[in-house]
Amino acid sequence: MHRRDFLTRSVLAGLGLVTARWSGAALEASESDWRTFELTTRIRVLEPKGATRVWLPEPVRQSLPFQRTLATTIDAPGGRVSRTDRAADALAIASAVFPAGVTPTVTMTSRVSTRDIALDLTRRTQASSPASLDYFRRATRLIPISGIVRDTALEITRGTNSDLEKARAIYDWVVDETHRDGAVQGCGTGDIRYMLESGNLGGKCADINALYVGLARACGLAARDVYGVRVAPSRLGLKSLGTSTDDVTGAQHCRAEVYLDGHGWVPVDPADVRKVMLEEPPGHRPIEDEVVRRTEARLFGSWEMNWVAFNFAHDVVLPGSTGRPLPFLMYPQAETADGRVNSLDAAGFRYSLSAREVH
Repeated sequence: MHRRDFLTRSVLAGLGLVTARWSGAALEASESDWRTFELTTRIRVLEPKGATRVWLPEPVRQSLPFQRTLATTIDAPGGRVSRTDRAADALAIASAVFPAGVTPTVTMTSRVSTRDIALDLTRRTQASSPASLDYFRRATRLIPISGIVRDTALEITRGTNSDLEKARAIYDWVVDETHRDGAVQGCGTGDIRYMLESGNLGGKCADINALYVGLARACGLAARDVYGVRVAPSRLGLKSLGTSTDDVTGAQHCRAEVYLDGHGWVPVDPADVRKVMLEEPPGHRPIEDEVVRRTEARLFGSWEMNWVAFNFAHDVVLPGSTGRPLPFLMYPQAETADGRVNSLDAAGFRYSLSAREVH
């Protein structure tokens, strides 16, 4: 295990926030700091059989410090559209049911405003933790908080004296010990017990950030994954952490948050540190690389909001589905009389996401 001195790393984090966009507390940002994006999802099920159902994750409807959804429209010719919510984890699902003989096509367009968020962790700005945080301390099917997960969490946080130190120690450990595996399909599955028991700590964002969330929960912290999609290039000069065109079909990305008393929900993203190491030109950067160190410092306490959040949900039951619950909902889903369509299989399920900044 590689441990870094917490106070030294806190200083680096502070240095990473000394720019006009990232300095100060998030809630002090002005109205002019908001950017608005139009995000459009288009779906066509290529091989329908019998009645077909389609499900799409909507952008978070709740108002968040870094995001507010202005409007969402759904068009499903020949289909019956419904929408469901699970308020506890901001899960909003748009569903469409098509009878046999109708080609299932759905278009969903959302307008979403976002603003960069950066928290000053050297000062307390929030009141005491609300009781509702217990929901984000629980175990889920792929994120257990006992056994090897708890043992690992306790080892990582040995010697820490506050929740902030625990959260940072776990972040440092996840950055040090994991690696991004480009061969993993999609964003991964987030099966953290398997990762720890096998010793294979490779994966993508849904794996690496789920590991952070599970370890944090295992030592009593409230933490959550935040599922969403990148919608614009990075303004921080990091090609790997943004999009290059309006086509964002493959730009889904999971982030994470941890709740710290006195600070509220703190944004973190150890998976993107590993993405920078692997993919930021010229690629395969060592952890000592200056760009990597700046990124690691910045991504404990801040996010660049060229990204739209969908939900915080795990163990998602699709309304009306005959299939198993999903570990999370970040990709469109479909089901025919033959069963669940592979959302990553373009041969049977074609969809696209596009995004543009409107002002």
